[in-house]
Amino acid sequence: MDTYAAVVLAAGKGTRMRSTLPKVLHRVAGLPLLAHVLNAIDSISSASAFAPLQTITTGHRPIVVLGYGADQVETAFGERCLYALQQEQSGTGHAVLAAEKVVNELHPLPRTILVCYGDTPLISGEILARVLFEHLTNQATLTFLSAIAEQPSDFGRVVRDANGQVCEVVELKRATEEQKRIIEVNSGVYCFDRSWLWTALQSLPSNASGEYYLTDLVGIASSHGRKIATVSGTFDETIGINDRVQLAAAERLLRLRVLERLMYAGVTIIDPATTYIDADVEVGPDTVILPGTMITGKTRIGSMCHIGPGSTIDQSVLGDGCIVRNSIVEETTLEDGVRVGPFSHCRPGAYLARNVRMGNFGEVKNSYIGAETDMHHFSYVGDATLGQHVNIGAGTITCNYDGVKKNHTTIGDGASIGSDTMLIAPVTVGEHAITGAGSVVNRDVPAGAVVAGVPARVLRMIQPSDSSAIEGVEKE
Repeated sequence: MDTYAAVVLAAGKGTRMRSTLPKVLHRVAGLPLLAHVLNAIDSISSASAFAPLQTITTGHRPIVVLGYGADQVETAFGERCLYALQQEQSGTGHAVLAAEKVVNELHPLPRTILVCYGDTPLISGEILARVLFEHLTNQATLTFLSAIAEQPSDFGRVVRDANGQVCEVVELKRATEEQKRIIEVNSGVYCFDRSWLWTALQSLPSNASGEYYLTDLVGIASSHGRKIATVSGTFDETIGINDRVQLAAAERLLRLRVLERLMYAGVTIIDPATTYIDADVEVGPDTVILPGTMITGKTRIGSMCHIGPGSTIDQSVLGDGCIVRNSIVEETTLEDGVRVGPFSHCRPGAYLARNVRMGNFGEVKNSYIGAETDMHHFSYVGDATLGQHVNIGAGTITCNYDGVKKNHTTIGDGASIGSDTMLIAPVTVGEHAITGAGSVVNRDVPAGAVVAGVPARVLRMIQPSDSSAIEGVEKE
């Protein structure tokens, strides 16, 4: 079986970013630039263009060529990649050559080297697969991606002869006035025959600044009569990010892709212009997302949910049929049928079980709230475990912090916590217990007890008939 190895050039500092962070770690649509490129490489095998090669060609783990901030990049991506180090940044040709040792240690040795840039987050697995397919089926020595740009700017121009054959790629600095008018540009994705590549790289001439350009390999291949193939792509697919303005432009394009993918999958997005969804987010069909909503991280949202307006959901899991209105949900799990908001906050560690109703101006942190529990308004539940069918009255607070450590509150099934109750943790309220309005509970409350006062004292014990009546009352 033939194999290929992808080499990703990610050694540049990104001076124009004006940042101490390596350029490829800057984020768009919630992911580092390099992650988008690696995702595209990972998806080559599932691309439609790759289907004819599926049984005869396979890829190795990507090799990322690092330089500035190498340790930070390795920490971010770990064993997802292999790494090569470009000690001195002496151009793109020199960067690929830095990967030679790592490539030559692969088993089996790859027939083809696929080269792309780590700062091109709009690249897709489909276009990479097209380049790879064209290269292998044409048995070319070199294949590269080109595009038509009405305003070519500083991209290298693709020079062809009278027969349309590629002669060279000329960088803008070396282009003649006639060549500058060429609108076909090099897009920075290449496939090389490995057996030719390393020797050709050794023969690259350096430019005036001592750098070795990968694009010069095109002219070398042409002069040696080697077969060169090209694939035409869209210009925006290989836009490289060099500054914050370009970062923002890529963000807009990527987010539009994400929104379109979700809408085609059955998600209703009322106003895409005011909806921000990261690339890793998954949303089920028939969910409606209203304006002013931001959904980030590896969030998973089920079907038939209603999210927004004005909601933020980060790194969370929502079941089917959830409603989140004008609220913030972060690192939280909501089971099916949970309602949150308006103007509530689920902080990290919150877990709301089936059909929990959390109303306006509530806050939950690091707590489990059992199924069918109501917490309608103006309450704080932190570091607590609540059972099923609990009613949390307005203004209830779990006083979890004693000035030294956080303490836990436990509330049993069917308990009813009266308005403005202060629960001084650590404390347990038993099943079907009731606290009166304004109670300060600093001792455990037995199951079935009615307590009130400051501090709360037991007034009476609920009879079985009393608890049945309480369960039938609509909770507010």
